[in-house]
Amino acid sequence: MRFFKMVLLYVFGFLFVFVAMYFVADAILSRIPSPKNKLVENSKQDYTIYLLSNDVHTDIVFPVKTDLLDWRQIFPTTDTKSQDSTYKWVGIGWGDKGFYLNTPEWKDLTAKTALVAALGIGETALHITYHHHIREDKLCYKVNVDHDQYQLLIDYVLESLETKENKKPIYIETTAQYGDSDAFYEALGSYSMFYSCNTWTNQALKNAKLPSGIWTVFDKGILRWYRHG
Repeated sequence: MRFFKMVLLYVFGFLFVFVAMYFVADAILSRIPSPKNKLVENSKQDYTIYLLSNDVHTDIVFPVKTDLLDWRQIFPTTDTKSQDSTYKWVGIGWGDKGFYLNTPEWKDLTAKTALVAALGIGETALHITYHHHIREDKLCYKVNVDHDQYQLLIDYVLESLETKENKKPIYIETTAQYGDSDAFYEALGSYSMFYSCNTWTNQALKNAKLPSGIWTVFDKGILRWYRHG
C-alpha cells in the first residue's frame, strides 16, 4: 500500500511539474519574436486580413476575393448550408478533425477525443467560416499585409490541405457544422499538445514574416503581438 501511494505521488508530482513547465515555456517562447524578413518590412501594404479568436482558437480571416485569389474557387460557398455567394470575408483555421466534428461545445468533449488530440494520433481538418462583416474588438485584430506576405499566407493554407488527384480539396460531409456559413476539409499535419490550432496560425504568420512568437499553443500567444497600446 505504501509503495502504491509513493508511485501515485511521483506520478502526480511529474504531471504537476510537466504542466507547469508547459505553461511557462509557452509564456516565454510566445513573447520571443520570430525572425522577420527585412526585405518586405517596408513594402507597400495592399491587403487587409484579420486575426480572429473565440477566446481559445484562432482563425486567419481573408477577404473573399482579391487579385491574387478568390477563396470561393478553393472552398465553394455551395459547401455551406446557406450557399450564399455574397460573403465578404472567409475565416480559415486548422485543427484536430475529431475535436472539430465531435466537440461543438466544451460540454461535448470526451476523454477519448481529448487524448487523441493531445497525443497527435488523429486526423486534422481545415475549418472554413464565411462572414458578411468583420469588426475589430479585443479578440479580433486587423493586420495590413503586402503582396508577398499575402501570397505566403495563401500558399501556407493551400499547403495545409489534403487534396485529390485533381488538386481539389476534400470536402468533409458532416452535419457537425457550427452554423450556416461554415464547412470542413481534410487537412495535412498532426495536431498535438505541442502543435495546436494556434501553433498553426502562429506558423502561418512566421512564414509571412509577420509579428509572431517563436512558439505558442494558445491564442493569447498570438494576439499579444497585435494589441494596440
